[in-house]
Amino acid sequence: MSETSITTHKVGIIMNGVTGRMGTNQHLMRSIVEIIKQGGVHISPTEVIMPDPILVGRNAAKLEKLCRQSGIEKYTTRLEEVMHDEHYAIYFDAQTTGRRAAAVRQAAEAGKHVYCEKPTAVDTKTALDIYHFCQEKGVKNGVVQDKLFLPGLRKVQRLIQNGFFGKILSIRGEFGYWVYEGDTIPAQRPSWNYKKEEDGGIIVDMLCHWRYVLDGIFGKVKAVSCLGATHIPERVDEQGNKYKATADDSAYATFELEDGVIAHFNSSWTVRVRRDDLLTLQIDGTKGSAVAGLRDCWIQHYGNTPKPVWNPDIQQPINFYEGWSKVPEQEFHDNAFKVQWEMFLRHVVKDEPFPYTLLEGAKGVQLAEKGLESWAKRCWVDIPEIR
Repeated sequence: MSETSITTHKVGIIMNGVTGRMGTNQHLMRSIVEIIKQGGVHISPTEVIMPDPILVGRNAAKLEKLCRQSGIEKYTTRLEEVMHDEHYAIYFDAQTTGRRAAAVRQAAEAGKHVYCEKPTAVDTKTALDIYHFCQEKGVKNGVVQDKLFLPGLRKVQRLIQNGFFGKILSIRGEFGYWVYEGDTIPAQRPSWNYKKEEDGGIIVDMLCHWRYVLDGIFGKVKAVSCLGATHIPERVDEQGNKYKATADDSAYATFELEDGVIAHFNSSWTVRVRRDDLLTLQIDGTKGSAVAGLRDCWIQHYGNTPKPVWNPDIQQPINFYEGWSKVPEQEFHDNAFKVQWEMFLRHVVKDEPFPYTLLEGAKGVQLAEKGLESWAKRCWVDIPEIR
């Protein structure tokens, strides 16, 4: 009786910029390291994809520490050298936004498949240029769109597939939390987030997310009306120095979607949370409604909807939290970043579909840019199609 041989596709990955918070936690520790621990991405009982990462950055001490923490053995501060090493098939970029476009071009020129964080560039033209450059060079490309794979939003997608909502009327999104100013209690976000000159700002950050969430689940975004604000004008950086906040820390945006659906998202780093989660979406339809957080989802069908009457002179007789049912755990939901990493690895090795290209990343940059334009002009701005 012969033993069945296993085909292992070893894929070298250049991971640039993973010493940052998101790069370390979500992409390295909770995605690539976990994929390695589970024995790779299993294509079939006899075929597996195994990531082989090298960590890249500008600070050798940070990289060495991260290698000890993660168990990854290889790191370098010389990006140019690994770009020309044929072993590495994928270039991943989690640097600050301003550094991304040049590195992506360099990777595509070297024949590397490209996967990167968002925003993919500082403006729509550059974001489109790097997408077209990757297409011209014949390399596969993708952008992180993690919120599509959150358990709470996956449950919403299942409800839509099953016709639960009837006709969807509106979506209300609440995102954010209080980020400390840094003077007495250290801030939990980096100072560059609040500096326009360093590509900071919540509009640039979050409207990229809301574009793929809306486009991917509810319908294409046709127009935006956005008001930004810098509610906290002065903060304290990582070195204890005061600095002027030049970027927006809050955004109040309304989106017109196809088929007459209206969406409104409040995004703020200056809000205290009294809701189910740091991100909640309420979806209202003709037949039912849902409130989804990062992991859980609550639903109320037409038949369970109470009939309130406005009377402020008496104590409200209805407990509005009653009549909602929690969607049960009907399937396993892995880490959202890890799920998309596995999809991209399968795309590179087995040519399986991967719709989240750098074009989708450019659409996110476009919406952020149009949001800033709307704020500056104090008017609605249409979202033209880009290719």
